[in-house]
Amino acid sequence: MRIPAHSVCTAIRDDIVAGVHERGSRLTEELLARRYGVSRVPVREALRTLEAEGFVVTRRHAGACVAEPTEQEAADLLEMRALLEPLGAARAAQRRTEAHLKVLRGLVRLGQERARRGTSDDLRSLGGWFHETLAQASGSPALIAVLSQLRHKIAWMYAVEAPADPAGSWAEHGAIVDAVARGDSERARAVTALHTERATSAHRLRLGAPRDRGERVRNPQHPVNTVSPRH
Repeated sequence: MRIPAHSVCTAIRDDIVAGVHERGSRLTEELLARRYGVSRVPVREALRTLEAEGFVVTRRHAGACVAEPTEQEAADLLEMRALLEPLGAARAAQRRTEAHLKVLRGLVRLGQERARRGTSDDLRSLGGWFHETLAQASGSPALIAVLSQLRHKIAWMYAVEAPADPAGSWAEHGAIVDAVARGDSERARAVTALHTERATSAHRLRLGAPRDRGERVRNPQHPVNTVSPRH
């Protein structure tokens, strides 16, 4: 069975985010094909996609390598998210469906319940699903794609501390859904902007051995799969 290139792309991207493939390390088609149990054709296609997304660079005499973003590039990602997530929420207020609202409200109920109980182990995953669904509700394929790339890149470059007030954070999620449900674009934009600004302060740049003003990640390897994790 031929594994599609997008599944191989997801697997390689997830391993880059997790630090399995270190920043600056070479990505040879032969070794990647062996690691993921595929031919070199989908690996080649995946590397082209990942280069377009900024996870991979092609270097003379070295070929494909994991990118080494600078601190400024990492900071730019948070600034871009702070601009685009409120836009997505405003669009969602105009274009959301009842199905989107049902999922968003369900996630808020789960998040608030777990925050009250102090069971915060899966709050980050719930938050990831919430923001992914909110982006989907925008009805804009281009915006959805950019926000998805931002989430992956931010997870790659930053460690995120648990919020000091998880109940307050989920109250903000609830306020976003209320505005989206009412079709109030400006309120949805404003509440999301505030929420994103507060969440940004919990991000800490992953530090490692410096190289060419970039940062390298050294994490232990983990089993490979082709299912994208939630961030």
